[in-house]
Amino acid sequence: MQLSPHFSLDEFIHSQVASRYGIDNTPPAELMPTLQRTAQGLERIRLLTGVLVISSGYRCSQLNKRTGGVPGSQHVRGEAADVTVPGWSPEELARVILDYQAAVGFDQLILEYPGPGGWVHVSFTNEPRGEVLTKTAKGYQKGLSA
Repeated sequence: MQLSPHFSLDEFIHSQVASRYGIDNTPPAELMPTLQRTAQGLERIRLLTGVLVISSGYRCSQLNKRTGGVPGSQHVRGEAADVTVPGWSPEELARVILDYQAAVGFDQLILEYPGPGGWVHVSFTNEPRGEVLTKTAKGYQKGLSA
């Protein structure tokens, strides 16, 4: 099932951890409109980057707990995805999203673990806060920093 022109439900629910532990990561039907809104938000980013890879999208509560996600994570509500762009650093991706904040309309932008192996968490809600954070091994801080 396609959630948007370039993002499928399969991309949003795929998880190696879920496969490894036999976790059914199928979202409930009532989350489909939220997942579609999130996919549309990712489409706006994809227009800026040309390609966008989802490393983690929707997570059922069991999967979220298994992956160490925070309780109440926007991933569990279908509002968030962790994304990368091949050939781009997470800092470059986060900067582009922030530079086009008005066009993207994100709720939360988190640069997670700047440097190689990092990623960008981005979420979309009906009332976006435009919150920008950086997460490192030391915790969260406001704004983008590397």
